[in-house]
Amino acid sequence: MKANRVKKGIGVASFRNVRLGFAALLVGLLAFSVYYLFNHVKPIFHVRKVVFHDNKRLSESELREIARVPVGKSLFTLRGREITRRLLESPWVLSASVRKEFPDTLAIAIEETEPFALLDVRGRLVLIDERGESLEELKDDAVPFLPVILSDPEREREGFEEALKLVRLLNEMGITQGRDHVEVIAHNPNELSVEMDDAVVKIGAGNYEEKLERLLHLEEELKNRNIAVDYIDVRFGDKAFVKPMMAKKKEE
Repeated sequence: MKANRVKKGIGVASFRNVRLGFAALLVGLLAFSVYYLFNHVKPIFHVRKVVFHDNKRLSESELREIARVPVGKSLFTLRGREITRRLLESPWVLSASVRKEFPDTLAIAIEETEPFALLDVRGRLVLIDERGESLEELKDDAVPFLPVILSDPEREREGFEEALKLVRLLNEMGITQGRDHVEVIAHNPNELSVEMDDAVVKIGAGNYEEKLERLLHLEEELKNRNIAVDYIDVRFGDKAFVKPMMAKKKEE
């Protein structure tokens, strides 16, 4: 009886040894396969094409220069995160996704930043995004129609941040549409004002939606009465003060 138990124990141990040996063999084969793949197969999948999608403002040559994709390198060893990181260094790139398309193509989808406004800093015009970050300085005379913010963010940060909020609402409420010129003067938040075509609107700080609703209502009334104005003041409570253009002429 005792001998049978000993034999049975030896048989179980042998079976376990066989299983362990088989598992070790599989691990070895897997390691060899990985080694073979990375040292013999990977050179086959060279990057021959880099394709960009959804880019409108940035050209492919500009994106290639920013991404610095090494053509000829293996798709296996390329790191998509590193390429994305380099692309995001450009203020024009909001997001990017990299996809490897075997056998030889790298596809990169780009989401570009939308210009939000023009920042006028002592005569220098700079395109900015919705966060107030600089995109690029305009060097030529061709200026796209965008609201202009007259401010110096370094010296007048509070006024500049209030101007960004105001411009956002002006766009959302459609007030900038159909106008030739919209300029937010933002040196001091309490004296925030907007030049819209030939009229000046004194806004002040805060309660922008309420003030702009009052302005729209007032503009409609002035239009119906065919009254040209020098300035409109909506800073105080639920009232609005209007200085007609005729009053200015009489004073002169």
